[in-house]
Amino acid sequence: MKKGILLHEADDDVGVATMDLRTGEVIEALTLEGERVTEIELVDDVPLAHKVAMQPKEAHQDVVEYGRAIGSSTTAIARGAHVHTHNLHGKRWSGRSQIVEHHGDES
Repeated sequence: MKKGILLHEADDDVGVATMDLRTGEVIEALTLEGERVTEIELVDDVPLAHKVAMQPKEAHQDVVEYGRAIGSSTTAIARGAHVHTHNLHGKRWSGRSQIVEHHGDES
């Protein structure tokens, strides 16, 4: 069995592909410590370093990685699907509170 998905936390919603993964492959997911978490059948091709859904998500649900929400699903996501900008709205760069505005010297 190929070991090809890395999880930062065992109960994360997404793992990271450690190699290019192909639809139909059954891949083993491991924690950073090398502990086996589960096997997962891929429903999409997933490129190296992209995210894989470890469990299904409905649209507009939080997606957890590193043990915390990193964004929300924009559509339903199947277990074993490729998770990226086409179906995930990241929290890191969203929202006006993240924008730094520069108005020049106001003295």
